[in-house]
Amino acid sequence: MSTITPKKSPKRPSRRHFDHRDRLILALYAQLRAERETREALEWAIENGAISPDVLQAMISDPVPVITSEDVAALERLLARDTSANIPH
Repeated sequence: MSTITPKKSPKRPSRRHFDHRDRLILALYAQLRAERETREALEWAIENGAISPDVLQAMISDPVPVITSEDVAALERLLARDTSANIPH
């Protein structure tokens, strides 16, 4: 009499650790997606008269900066670190 042994399911690799570039790509994707959803909601609100012209004027006259000086400084530090890590010593 033969015995049947159950097949082992393939092991999944352990949870992947994202490096700083992966995290940046994911963050940029999330930001892009949020901006698209915001534009769609704004377009709907304009088409349906849910936003007054005064509110639209206020939004246009006081825009939120897409990137701040702190963001630029952080990116420059990150790039400098990445560049120095790739230079052979």
